[in-house]
Amino acid sequence: MREIPCSRITDAVEELCIRAATVLTPDVCRAIRQAEETEPSPAGRAALHDMAENFTCAATDGLPICQDTGMAVVFAQVGQDCHIVGGFLEDAVTQGVSRGYVNGYLRKSVVADPFRRVNTGDNTPPVLWVSLVPGDSLTLTVAPKGFGSENKSRMKMFLPSAALTEFEDFIVETVEAAGADPCPPVIVGVGLGGTVEKAAMMAKQALVRPIDVPNADPFYADMEKRVLEKINRLGIGPQGFGGRTTALGVNINAFAAHIAGTACVVNIGCHVTRHATITL
Repeated sequence: MREIPCSRITDAVEELCIRAATVLTPDVCRAIRQAEETEPSPAGRAALHDMAENFTCAATDGLPICQDTGMAVVFAQVGQDCHIVGGFLEDAVTQGVSRGYVNGYLRKSVVADPFRRVNTGDNTPPVLWVSLVPGDSLTLTVAPKGFGSENKSRMKMFLPSAALTEFEDFIVETVEAAGADPCPPVIVGVGLGGTVEKAAMMAKQALVRPIDVPNADPFYADMEKRVLEKINRLGIGPQGFGGRTTALGVNINAFAAHIAGTACVVNIGCHVTRHATITL
């Protein structure tokens, strides 16, 4: 049994909060630069150029890529053969988020209650998802989620008689309805199957999969490609200025479904869909 102290978890989460907010993942950086080369719209190309300049400056100067440094979503994959000592996992993660946002001078955007909207002052509490996995290590992923894109997420329950095209149309319509609000080009995370909360979790997890890594199942890999092509024919373009680059990627996660229906959740990420991971 391997022991992992809570102090180490707190330090790691603090580091991940700052890194995720300031350094965009390589797959998204590459996609934006490639899109700038191929985007036919002059205004769209200019927007993509500014995005590339922005994420370059952010990484160089250690500044947030976006002023909305998001609500911290933390995925903790806990090895069943590791033992967390010196405290409670959730407390350690919360303290790490607090330190990351305070010490990193990141915007504090979390209020303590949906209606009595008093800012907590340190961007806590985070949204923490814990899963048990084989091994004796702990993998932490911090994915700050801005709400310009989060607000455009949607879910729908489909009857088992629904055709595949109906699911694809729903995903495309979600992006179309969002328009320029989520700061396109977007990344689209989709969760299919399970129950409502399972589908929502899968959609969120889909956003941390690299956009240049297709679904391992060829059926869903083809679906991702088709939906991406349909979205990029909408004409919304970078920042809504028109063009062929409305989305950089579509990532679909699927799970077993009940015989009476299928949940579909679409979680939209902006062009700075951020996340950082470490294994302890």
